[in-house]
Amino acid sequence: MADAETARGRSIRKSKKQDGGNPSLETAEIERHLRRAIKHHQAGKLGPAGALYRQILRRNPRHADALHLRGVIAYETGSYRIAADWIGQAIAIKPHFPKASNNLGNALMAQGHWDEAVAAYRKAIALKPDYALAHGNLGGVLGKMGRLDEAVVACRQAIVLEPGHPNAYVNLGTALVERGQIDEAIAAYRQALAYKPDYAEAHSSLILAQHFHPGCDARAIASEQRRWSRRHADPLMRCNRPHPNSREPERRLRVGYVSPDFRDHAVGWQILPLLREHDRRQFHITAYASVAQPDAVTERLRACTHRWRDISAMSDEEAARQVRRDRIDIFVDLALHTAGNRLLLFARKPAPIQVTFAGYPGATGLRAIDYRLTDPYLEPPELSPRDDSYFERPMHLSHSFWTYESAANDDVPINTLPALASGSVTFGCLGNFCKVNEQVLRLWSRVLRSVPGSRLLLLTPEGEARQRALAALRRHRVAASRVEFVGRQPRLDYLRTYHRIDVALDTLPYNGHVTSLDALWMGVPVVTLTGKRAVSRAGWSHVSNLGLANLACRSEEHFVQAAVGLVKNLPRLSGLRTTLRERMRSSPLMDAPRFARDVEAAYRRMWQSSKWR
Repeated sequence: MADAETARGRSIRKSKKQDGGNPSLETAEIERHLRRAIKHHQAGKLGPAGALYRQILRRNPRHADALHLRGVIAYETGSYRIAADWIGQAIAIKPHFPKASNNLGNALMAQGHWDEAVAAYRKAIALKPDYALAHGNLGGVLGKMGRLDEAVVACRQAIVLEPGHPNAYVNLGTALVERGQIDEAIAAYRQALAYKPDYAEAHSSLILAQHFHPGCDARAIASEQRRWSRRHADPLMRCNRPHPNSREPERRLRVGYVSPDFRDHAVGWQILPLLREHDRRQFHITAYASVAQPDAVTERLRACTHRWRDISAMSDEEAARQVRRDRIDIFVDLALHTAGNRLLLFARKPAPIQVTFAGYPGATGLRAIDYRLTDPYLEPPELSPRDDSYFERPMHLSHSFWTYESAANDDVPINTLPALASGSVTFGCLGNFCKVNEQVLRLWSRVLRSVPGSRLLLLTPEGEARQRALAALRRHRVAASRVEFVGRQPRLDYLRTYHRIDVALDTLPYNGHVTSLDALWMGVPVVTLTGKRAVSRAGWSHVSNLGLANLACRSEEHFVQAAVGLVKNLPRLSGLRTTLRERMRSSPLMDAPRFARDVEAAYRRMWQSSKWR
């Protein structure tokens, strides 16, 4: 997360003479324009501020502050390429301009130009070594690049320089999550909130991190979600107004989907089959895309909708007005508390019925969201909460919360069982390392000790995270020589890594979700341990929908037995490997038309049973 040093957030020091400018044009009138522009900018009046910056530049095209601040407005309104151009011009005129270099880094990072962003932030720091903002932003982009140890150092330096810097704590927390240090990450997010209590994004990051923590039960997470709602969302309920939508029960419904992940992302691929298979006669589909960097998957998703709205540069209030104008009947959040969520848009209740789905199985804690989609394994109806842990009511799909899209994966075939060629068994996990904790490593160590000569292949960030993982495995009597690490890879290379794995071992309390489906698609069975939360039951849902419920274990003993049982009979395991892909294709996990009808039936039940004003 980048933090811009803009006129809106901080005062801009003005020199009486601009570097490179013509002194004869540096009139008192220009200085008055600049002061007025900055005042408007600080108040959030970007239109008047921009008009004044343009007036200044007509008088003096080389006015570095005006160029810089015009670029800042472009950044604030989502025009990142234009922002980089304007700010770059300012730097060309005024090279010793650390604020401009910092903001150039922000514009470059927003476009995904991470290496260039690093260079811009480092230049800002070279010009001003005690520049806390630039250190924190550098930590943010290094984290996105997977250079987590460097990210942690940069964020901690920002905090040393400016202890009350909330964004540095958020970037630190995000890097610590990726290194699997969930306790420390939660502490960092809480520190950000201590300095900035209304920091909704930091609070969402805290809630998401709790889902990875083995010591946080459903009640503790629900309690934090209610705090989030009371602090950030409930004050917006005053915006709620009656909805004029026709209540006719069988009419064509207008459904709106909101996501920052309408792109090459797990959620983008998961939602694609649903959008493609929606019944166009019964449902009109609008996508509200909050996507900073559209890609080829974005275009595929766009083609599956009736209407596409880019809300990436809209405020939540502006987006809510657009949703009301579009007369959306059922408004669907696809992010929950993941990065880039627009929950404060939903808090304004722009549609009569609001639903959460897809980001991960769970709840948001918002009073304004009426339902959450789930399935019989994630939340067995007999185990649904009977207290006020959740505001959203569960709406069960018949079979699965997931539908799997194979279009991105068909180029990678299943190979023969690696153990047949190597003579030794390889267990593996290619899920995000934030899901790996001491309890998981202890359980996996029991499996490895039960299969002499077996190995573990683990996706883990380079540096300190690998050292901690090896130390934990050594404590549980697994030698480092039996462990191999891989880093983040392009998707097809990641899928080919499953060619080296015989059996996948799942994580707890947050099971693998799409990564487990990828493993199964590649012919690798997943042994999973079922927990008490929805995110802990994903593996049970996956394997049950494949007719392999015996791989969903209720105890650690059962988990070890199931993993060992699979590798004791390599010919049988090899047969399972060759048939898993076809089993996937013929299962509810890849029956996109049936999944779409299931979701549509849930929407119709919501519409016909809900009371709204």
